[in-house]
Amino acid sequence: MFGAVDFAAALARAGRFLGYRVTICDARPVFATPQRFPAADEVVADWPHRHLDTEARRGRVDGRTAVCVLTHDPKFDIPLLERALRLPIAYVGAMGSRRTHLRRLDRLREAGVTELELARLHSPIGLDLGARTPEETALSIAAEIVAFRNGGSGRPLTGAHTPIHHDAPPPIHRRVGSPAA
Repeated sequence: MFGAVDFAAALARAGRFLGYRVTICDARPVFATPQRFPAADEVVADWPHRHLDTEARRGRVDGRTAVCVLTHDPKFDIPLLERALRLPIAYVGAMGSRRTHLRRLDRLREAGVTELELARLHSPIGLDLGARTPEETALSIAAEIVAFRNGGSGRPLTGAHTPIHHDAPPPIHRRVGSPAA
């Protein structure tokens, strides 16, 4: 997760519950502290894009990694998303309003991100649950990641004619932002 905000604390708890190894990264050391995020496995004070670059070089991100951008700040979001959308990451989501999303897409296009790369971006992040609190928002985001990973539709099962259980997901491992083994 990128952005040491209240939503990150709630999402860290949800991620941990789902078996993910959770890392929270923020460029602002005053916010990126282990005390604020006890559910995180790691809290990193670094520029988000720089941390993602380091993790990618170390082989710690792959096709099972989920990246959640929660910062709402173009100076953090754009360089980070530009890199994340070009890496073989399973899920890339960014928080923000629909208006923020449209402005973000314009900035990413200006940075040279292609339409095919932009199509990978889940934004606004999460499923429509009518979430209001950080915990409800975390549930919405976690539900979208699980549905995407397992090929679920995110629609209610009541009245649906879709399988309740989908094919088994690929094997998981302990990497930054990836499900724990």
